[in-house]
Amino acid sequence: MNMHISTQLIALLSIGSAAAFAPSTSTTKTHTTTSSTSLQSTGSISGRKQFLQNIAIGGAASAFGFVGVPVSNAETPDGGKPESLDIQNFLRTGQEAFPMGVSSQAGKSRPITGIYLRDGSEVVRDSRTGNVLAEIVVGEKSNPSAVIVSYSSPWSLAKGSVFDVECRDAKTGDGAFLSLAEKTDKPLADISSTFFMEQLFAPTGRFSFYGSPTNIKIKKSYMDETGTKRIIDFSFANLSQSTNAEIPRNGVMVASMTESNQAVILVGSATSNRWKNKGAEQAVRDTIA
Repeated sequence: MNMHISTQLIALLSIGSAAAFAPSTSTTKTHTTTSSTSLQSTGSISGRKQFLQNIAIGGAASAFGFVGVPVSNAETPDGGKPESLDIQNFLRTGQEAFPMGVSSQAGKSRPITGIYLRDGSEVVRDSRTGNVLAEIVVGEKSNPSAVIVSYSSPWSLAKGSVFDVECRDAKTGDGAFLSLAEKTDKPLADISSTFFMEQLFAPTGRFSFYGSPTNIKIKKSYMDETGTKRIIDFSFANLSQSTNAEIPRNGVMVASMTESNQAVILVGSATSNRWKNKGAEQAVRDTIA
């Protein structure tokens, strides 16, 4: 059965030619920060998948952003976010409270990014446009909601049990992934840069998959001109998957706040050599723009 879900555009989103957003009548690609809209969806899993695919093909994902979609407990895994969000338990026992499957990479545990897809949904990327969309669960387990996150990436979707929403070049290591920060009552501009770095470089985080990163430095931290996105430039070093040598990397993250007071983070990075000499910096900045 088709159902009509009221939504609120709560972050920078490129409307473009996506006819699915009914109130928008302009065919010119524009950016906006606050706008009420409506989302035509279907209650079936196949309907939601097709809806995301249509948006990706239509070009609505050319900028990082998201729309909020109310959901019921029945529409989220096990009635809400998995208990594997319990990071303290992970640190204490070395295991997730509810394991999400054995990693294919040397038996390592799956990194915790805070990203959980809405039950029955999947990440969509259009290979022609690079548009990526994912419907993720945010908020408290007792009152969850979903946001459709969008961005555009030159890299293919990363496949495998250790990846949530991530695009990367398997040969060079250039890539970008989504992360969801812990809840905070502070405005985005007032959140310390350290808060975000602790989220990204946690012992259970994506960057710590092959060991704890070292030499982490915050180079620049600022709000964008719209006042809705926080951007942080940083550098660090982590262990090479193949040689176990420390490899310097540069990265940029952009965060945008949801109505649940959690920041959705899109972070891109590349080796320092490729960042400076191979055009990786521009590719990453275009992705998080």
